[in-house]
Amino acid sequence: MGSDDLVRAAAHRPASRQETLMHEVATDQAFDSRGRRHDDGVGDRPAPEPVIRQVPLTWRGLGLDTMASLLVESFARLGSRCFAARCQWPRLHPLNERALGAVAHHPLIMAESTRQLALALEYGRPPGAVRARLEPVSVRLGLRLRSWPVERGGATDVDVRMSVSDLVTVAGRPMPQRVTAEFLHTGESFGSCTMRFARPAGSGVPAEEAPLPGLLHPPAAAVGATADGDVMLARAPQGRLVTAPRDPGHPVLLAGRPARMPLLAVLEAGRQTVLLESGMTAAAVIGLRADMCAPVPSRGALIETSAEPGGSRFLVTASGRPAATGAVTLWSK
Repeated sequence: MGSDDLVRAAAHRPASRQETLMHEVATDQAFDSRGRRHDDGVGDRPAPEPVIRQVPLTWRGLGLDTMASLLVESFARLGSRCFAARCQWPRLHPLNERALGAVAHHPLIMAESTRQLALALEYGRPPGAVRARLEPVSVRLGLRLRSWPVERGGATDVDVRMSVSDLVTVAGRPMPQRVTAEFLHTGESFGSCTMRFARPAGSGVPAEEAPLPGLLHPPAAAVGATADGDVMLARAPQGRLVTAPRDPGHPVLLAGRPARMPLLAVLEAGRQTVLLESGMTAAAVIGLRADMCAPVPSRGALIETSAEPGGSRFLVTASGRPAATGAVTLWSK
């Protein structure tokens, strides 16, 4: 079976331009057209009054490595499954480009904000309380290029409307398994992110592939990265692309130097691979998705792409078995 056939077999559905709108539907189901907050959706009971209290968050409380990693400023409950938050995206975020004028924020900042908002649901539990051990295993991003925020000062303030669903019982209490967040800047929606969580697949560390001599890292600009340290892949002999982070302890994508790649690192590796193979620039990306089905080693996993109308799919294999699939939707005139 050829690489294209393998990619198609591993992907469960084709990518579509309509994916950029799919997140709006999920959010609109939680917030109606007049902005009224809903309760948990059982029956026709009136929605409870919003809780005005804002919970101050700390980087240690969210389990982050540094204070600079904290993107969420405040978090408030509006109903049993609806929340409002404020995020601040710094101009000098490690993923952002370095420029003297206007700086466009990296799309994965929206995904990292969603991940931190999901962690905030656990924030404030009493000391010693058992916390849920869930990790993101699936993510979908939809971007609106014309309204995507551009920073000309120090940081961008972003409002978030979030809903949770697919509750599961963890440590004796219900926990959200799916989080949908809509992001707004100056009152205008510019993107959305849906992230699914699951219990860790196990404590085993995936074995890295045998070391390959002569790995060649592409230039950062060729993969839509800001700096060489952000490059997540390399070209191996026979032209194959494999996971090979230039910075194995990247402060955002690989914080703590994990032996296996977290979901957002896999998504970034897929984004970079599609941009490299397609020749498109980072500004053309309007949709991203990734689904993990097995641990992905930080080094040595094979990445293959399959072009299709509107973008490309990607497949990550480890030890000859599919470990993750995804797609990048590209805008072109």
